[in-house]
Amino acid sequence: MSLTPAFYATWNPRLLGLLRIILGFLFLQHGTAKLFGAPHVAMFDGLQLLSVMGAAGVIELAGGTLLLVGLFTRPVAFILSGQMAVGYFMMHAPNGFLPILNGGEMAVMYCFTFLYFAAVGAGAYSLDALRGKAGA
Repeated sequence: MSLTPAFYATWNPRLLGLLRIILGFLFLQHGTAKLFGAPHVAMFDGLQLLSVMGAAGVIELAGGTLLLVGLFTRPVAFILSGQMAVGYFMMHAPNGFLPILNGGEMAVMYCFTFLYFAAVGAGAYSLDALRGKAGA
């Protein structure tokens, strides 16, 4: 295995696609936990659909699913990035400046990883690639 430009050109879209699939799967779980109670997270017990957290659950469920399959990746990732930025400043930043101290590290990571996908597209193994969209 030689680390040539051809090697990177071959594996870059594949690993990007794999990262998108894993990210979508992880994010989808936030939506299912909020809306369906599976997996169970005690913090979401009694969550009302017509609340900020309920709306976040809908966005997470739909956005996570679309990201998982790689459909409309760029606009979906942009919306999810914004959701995570808002979530960070609403839920974590009031508890302190540094993400390591306020529990917001994952919100920041999600935010900037989604922003990355908004810029580069879906990568391999996506419905966007099947549709022939740029960046897929």
